[in-house]
Amino acid sequence: MSGTRRTNETEPTSGALEGRAIERRDRDAQGRARNARPRDGLGRPLPYGADGVERQPEGVVRDPEDTVAEAQALLDAGKPFHAHEVFEDAWKSRPDDEQGLWRGLAQLAVGLTHAARGNVTGGARLLRRGAGAVEEWAAVAGEPRPYGIDVSELGAWARELAGLVERDGAVVDAGASAPRLRGGRAA
Repeated sequence: MSGTRRTNETEPTSGALEGRAIERRDRDAQGRARNARPRDGLGRPLPYGADGVERQPEGVVRDPEDTVAEAQALLDAGKPFHAHEVFEDAWKSRPDDEQGLWRGLAQLAVGLTHAARGNVTGGARLLRRGAGAVEEWAAVAGEPRPYGIDVSELGAWARELAGLVERDGAVVDAGASAPRLRGGRAA
């Protein structure tokens, strides 16, 4: 696709690109690139104009209890991509000494997303990476149950799911495979 740049609207150009269409990238009010394409429940982009799942608003500052509750509801609904966005907001807005916890939780949600999309290698890798990050944070912080999150149970869930995905190579049901952040097995 040499000679064109990829964006979402087409317009005529001049010069060397005369007669060809270029597309403008989706941008927010500050000029940052944003993809406005609709997405499915696992966060995969759909064609413009398709009916998608409502996206999580970005940059929402929630208290930790609300973050865990909202993420759990999204996980239970089979929307781990959306739960990852909630964890990512916490990662960006919480104090520096908590960022490892929220980053690890976001990685777990993305790992489940990839496993549900059929990405065996990426899903297993992110599940293990997220489990390690959350467990490391808990060990250093001396907090085995931050905000009621059962870190050891969550780590066990992630490693078990990673092994299952690698062994069977099967796509998992995101809702049925979702962890219980505050203990217990999948919802």
